[in-house]
Amino acid sequence: MVTEPGPADVLRVADVDEPAPGPAEVLVQVSAAGVNRADLLQREGRYPPPPGAPPWPGLEVSGVVVAVGDAVAGRWAPGDRVAALLGGGGYADRVTVHADLCLPVPDSVPLEDAAALPEAVATVWSNLRAAHLSPGETLLVHGGSGGVGSVAVQLGRALGTRVLATAGGPDRVARVRELGADVVLDHREDDLVGRVRAATDHRGVDVVLDVLGAGALADNLRILADGGRLVVIGMQQGRRAELDLGLLLARRASVIGTTLRSRPHAQKAAIVDGVARHVWPLVADGTVRPVVHARVPLADAPEAHRMMERGEVFGKVLLIP
Repeated sequence: MVTEPGPADVLRVADVDEPAPGPAEVLVQVSAAGVNRADLLQREGRYPPPPGAPPWPGLEVSGVVVAVGDAVAGRWAPGDRVAALLGGGGYADRVTVHADLCLPVPDSVPLEDAAALPEAVATVWSNLRAAHLSPGETLLVHGGSGGVGSVAVQLGRALGTRVLATAGGPDRVARVRELGADVVLDHREDDLVGRVRAATDHRGVDVVLDVLGAGALADNLRILADGGRLVVIGMQQGRRAELDLGLLLARRASVIGTTLRSRPHAQKAAIVDGVARHVWPLVADGTVRPVVHARVPLADAPEAHRMMERGEVFGKVLLIP
């Protein structure tokens, strides 16, 4: 629970009434909840939950269905293992979620670990689709060691693209390379533009998946190939920057910005359906796997947030009720 915006210590465990599933919803006994940067922004009062969502954080969970609404019978049943995308409220023992936003957890994936996937996979899949990434093209993933980035590296490779990624420090560089990146650049030391140009025979990359925002805008435009697409999905380095329109025009490039949480339900359901058909088989066979940094008790949620703030997380932190 977050009673007022502030630092990590404002997170508190509190008792609330158990939710009841609506006609198109399922009630899930939570096994784990993923921690995302959006949760930190919400805690700070900078990313309010959408209408109808609980006021506490949590955008993804995994768990076991314990009850279903009348309109869900036949699709899901008590005992089913699911991973789910939420508008909020995942930091809980039980959650309700629309049936359209649930994915079946394959037997090959530990139930807790599956909580690391829904938000990241839906984000990556929807944005690579928006960028029209095609096999044989080159993808640059900023923050390849993050929750979204670690999935983007794996999925980009599985989709037949050449993957470049950034990470901070030799250990992270090595681990991102193990995830399947062809080239990993240490953003603490490397000349990003020069290294990307050298790694692509000075052509540049076709798609940049960017979590940095304003601070990376100029370099991102400089490393795009002709016809390249910059997809901005985060603002870790700010929200305002000067855009060199001359360079954008000369590259015949596109800048795309998206969010996931605030989309209408129909759009999110379509994304989850696409994930189920095109990405989830890759999860089932181990081609794309959850990357879990740590499992933290729900009561220690403040420490999970501090881990994110310190920048030590590789992949996802999970909260275990």
